[in-house]
Amino acid sequence: MKLRQPSTILCFMLVLAIATTGIGAEKIRFATFNTSLNRPGAGELRDELKEGSSKQARKVAEILQRVRPDVVLLNEVDYDSSGQTLQSLRQMYLAVSQGGQPPIEYEHAYLGPVNTGIPSGLDLDGNGETGQAADAFGFGRFPGQFGMLVLSRYPIDADKARTFQQFSWKQMPGALLPVDPADGTAYYSAEATAVFRLSSKNHWDLPIHIGRTTIHLLASHPTPPVFDGPEDRNGRRNHDEIRLWADYIRPSRSNYLVDDRGQRGGLARGQHFVIAGDMNADPLDGDTVPGAIGQLLGQRRVHSGQIPSSEGAVAFRDTGVNTNHRGRAAHDTADFSDNGPGNLRVDYVLPSRSLQMIKSGVFWPPSGDPASALLDASDHRLVWVDITFK
Repeated sequence: MKLRQPSTILCFMLVLAIATTGIGAEKIRFATFNTSLNRPGAGELRDELKEGSSKQARKVAEILQRVRPDVVLLNEVDYDSSGQTLQSLRQMYLAVSQGGQPPIEYEHAYLGPVNTGIPSGLDLDGNGETGQAADAFGFGRFPGQFGMLVLSRYPIDADKARTFQQFSWKQMPGALLPVDPADGTAYYSAEATAVFRLSSKNHWDLPIHIGRTTIHLLASHPTPPVFDGPEDRNGRRNHDEIRLWADYIRPSRSNYLVDDRGQRGGLARGQHFVIAGDMNADPLDGDTVPGAIGQLLGQRRVHSGQIPSSEGAVAFRDTGVNTNHRGRAAHDTADFSDNGPGNLRVDYVLPSRSLQMIKSGVFWPPSGDPASALLDASDHRLVWVDITFK
């Protein structure tokens, strides 16, 4: 049988289809990094960065220059509505070579308000006082502490972004609202329950346009499941903050969700997404409610089989509390104190199965590597995933 060469018109149509749909596009690197760029007072980070001499920010910038993500969520960057913090980070750190690395530019960015430090006017922690950090809608000494920032080489459709800053915890069906373990009564008063927001920072759905294709970056930073009492109010909140995304990507379970613009429901069926953030939840170790992060890792629509890993974390396996951990050391993403939970896997970049996952990693160089000097920038490590379109 004689094979025929494809016609010029057919080849042109194939190339056009590839360009139109995004199939065959180059790899896109998504990342999340809890930078620990938070400060005790409002405006302190803004003022520190504008000088261009922050050693911590230089190390954060060098890590980004080394890994070079195309889209990255930065957790714990104090929110600055003026945009000066963002401008300084871009111009005085990222656009300047750090440690001999080539500069990196992000034309697009998204920053917005978070619940940390916003006064609730109520005594949420039950200590008899109001107006303290634990009485805010999200733990914080001032509005915007421990904020979120997204940097991207690709356009972010801010007009179609969805946020869930004001979504009430009680609106979630079957919410794990805390109870007094002694008598089973509600931990929060009716007044507090009426206004309590689920998101400790915010939940963002940011459409990222890559050619003619859109990937929804689902960004968040759930509260740590500690710093509470036997009622486990933070552990339960952490569980339900993670559940928000688990329900959001399942149309059959997301009808109860209402965003800050009043739009109801979750992500439309068939949409590409990447869930990213410091989830403060390890699959096997730590203090989370059992199965908290499993709500995402066990999702049929989530690509979770390929786990980002590093060589540097393995050296900690035989030290302190880590010796009792069940999870693999290579998968850890945070270097916590031995007086606490030890090293854990808490930072995630989880693509939808509609995307092809090429490779992944955790920026945690071994101790003999000169780049390991950058690790004291934060107690978390940058996690990255390379994806492309199937």
